[in-house]
Amino acid sequence: MFPVAQVDGNDPRRGEFPRAPAAARRAQPFQPDRPLSSLAVPDVQGRKLVFVVTEDWFFASHFLPMARAARELGLAVAVVTRVRSHREAIEATGAKVIPLEAERRSLNPMAAGYAAGQLAAILKAEKADLVHCIALKSILVGGFAAAMAGVGRRVYALTGSGLLGARTDTLSRLSQRAVRLLVRGLETGRTRYLFENTDDPKLLGLDPAGPQVTVLGGAGIDPEALRPAPLPPGPSLKVAVVARMLWSKGIDVAVEAVRAARAKGAAVELSLYGAPDPSNPKAIPEETLRAWSAEPGIAWHGVTQDIAAVWRDHHVACLPSRGGEGLPRTLLEAAACGRAIVTTDVPGCRTLVRDGVEGRLVYPGEAAGLTEALLALLARPDLVARMGEAARARVLDGFTERDVMDDVKRLYRSMLAS
Repeated sequence: MFPVAQVDGNDPRRGEFPRAPAAARRAQPFQPDRPLSSLAVPDVQGRKLVFVVTEDWFFASHFLPMARAARELGLAVAVVTRVRSHREAIEATGAKVIPLEAERRSLNPMAAGYAAGQLAAILKAEKADLVHCIALKSILVGGFAAAMAGVGRRVYALTGSGLLGARTDTLSRLSQRAVRLLVRGLETGRTRYLFENTDDPKLLGLDPAGPQVTVLGGAGIDPEALRPAPLPPGPSLKVAVVARMLWSKGIDVAVEAVRAARAKGAAVELSLYGAPDPSNPKAIPEETLRAWSAEPGIAWHGVTQDIAAVWRDHHVACLPSRGGEGLPRTLLEAAACGRAIVTTDVPGCRTLVRDGVEGRLVYPGEAAGLTEALLALLARPDLVARMGEAARARVLDGFTERDVMDDVKRLYRSMLAS
């Protein structure tokens, strides 16, 4: 277990939850404290921004605020993606959706080269002024396509290190080195990088505070859409994991921890919300999820469309990730709803949660520490409530949709001025 943290001389055990200024947490080379109107840049009305992202659901769930930010600037926006069932949500921002089939799980270089050629043709046809590539595969394919299309202004947004960040073996280290060489090889003098935590820039050999890097408050949360509700009555501690059902998310660790807590006679209940991701090699088989759900105190509910309802019914949000996160949206959503968080001390998760303040940080992959943290919270409902209040305050200090939109607007305007 980690000791309860003290921040700025305040003791969270007494209910004092200080908030460091957002600028102190997040590297912002574009001077975010200056008003947007003070940035002396030429008019960007009508310039063309093209997002490149593998899946329409991923863009719809995380990046609609960026499209809205671009539209606020007066930019024309297109989203190139594999289209399934989220076209309307993207088009509602005023963006044009352009289908491009590319399986994100595939490592076939010929398929990637073919996709890059198709994308280059799209970028030329759209007369793109700026290309914003989201996640690693889109960066590699989109960066190559932008080079072929002659588009020098590029945003490379790494939304977490994925499986590379979740592993620490020799093969993973070699893969990280190869990825660094590939991505940096697709860099121009007008390339900028977006990250969701200050650890991930180092994977690409970048300084988190350097002029090429902007670190955002994740995807941003609308604090009016997700608001705190009264905690459900006890005496049990109701814990929920809302995530894709992947081994890398530590779902099995949460199950093991709750089993152990219940074996000690503790009234701890676990709810799992989410589905396996068929395009991810770390997907948990559905039969495994159903077997867990048959155990006492554990229930798998599948995908939910009502996040607010989940947190109305639970006391604690849990994400025992093994690593590879950007800044998990599920934690931002729970924090906005005023729920204490138990997560692991890995990049992204620890960006939002400070141990002993908004929740607890435990070691990744170890169920014993997670069990101990849940038992401690079961015994202290007053602490659960205070941590939830601190989590809500944390979101309001730099992690809202408006925070993210304003930071992205500064970035786009700065790039288009060059």
